[in-house]
Amino acid sequence: MSEAKFKLAAEAIRSAQALVITAGAGMGVDSGLPDFRGDQGFWNAYPMYERLGLTFIDAANPAHFNRDPAFGWGFYGHRANLYRSTVPHAGFQLLRRWADAFGLDTFVVTSNVDGQFQKAGFSEDQMLEVHGSIHHLQCLKSCTSAIWNNREEIPVDFDTMRAGHIPLCPRCGGAARPNILMFGDYSWIGSRTRGQEMRFDLFLEQHRNQRMAVIEIGAGTAIPTIRYMSEQLGSRQRATVVRINPREPHIAPPHISIAAGALEGLNDIGRALADGSPSSPTEDL
Repeated sequence: MSEAKFKLAAEAIRSAQALVITAGAGMGVDSGLPDFRGDQGFWNAYPMYERLGLTFIDAANPAHFNRDPAFGWGFYGHRANLYRSTVPHAGFQLLRRWADAFGLDTFVVTSNVDGQFQKAGFSEDQMLEVHGSIHHLQCLKSCTSAIWNNREEIPVDFDTMRAGHIPLCPRCGGAARPNILMFGDYSWIGSRTRGQEMRFDLFLEQHRNQRMAVIEIGAGTAIPTIRYMSEQLGSRQRATVVRINPREPHIAPPHISIAAGALEGLNDIGRALADGSPSSPTEDL
């Protein structure tokens, strides 16, 4: 891969006054998380669903909670347990160090529901989780608009994908569900995410006329929410998008396309930053 691209990405970061990190499922792959790319990718992670003839779209469907909450929580309980035990890969800390070293006000926009950015130390107040978070719950029947922290321990039988414990709504005593926007979901309570959107809009307004680096990581075209967000940000004056994606890296110039996984691409940019001007703050990059 051309070293020129890494140098261009490094210069975009070095010269920026604000940083937006946009991330899809590919961000978690180097931490050992599945990205569910295609039905076979999903079934490789969850072979029991292949036996049941269920795709990711089928499994991530709120109808399961209405029909059989223990089965609905089988998928999301297992994912909650997985995300809690996962250690964010070193790329997260690279991003944090760049933001600190170059004094960049930073906001994270992610379609991931795993909470890995918060676990890596990014500010909860500068985070937009467009599909919600598995670490928050809501009432299945929407008896209340409340959203509360998910502190539930949910054992899951991996053969049947049924949960041994169903979180309950503290108000009505009925089943609770994750505060995640699922496929065909009409009962998701989006107030937490809307509050995040308001803070992001304020962030963008505060940096309206400033140079902005947008680092997009692992966002595919199957569910293109994050890619659209990056491209929308890239249309702003003085904004440069760096797209890091191993299979679908293309983005129109003057933005920068890097065909690599998350950690590989970030490490390559880090090396270019470290080789930069002596006047730049490159310690520990």
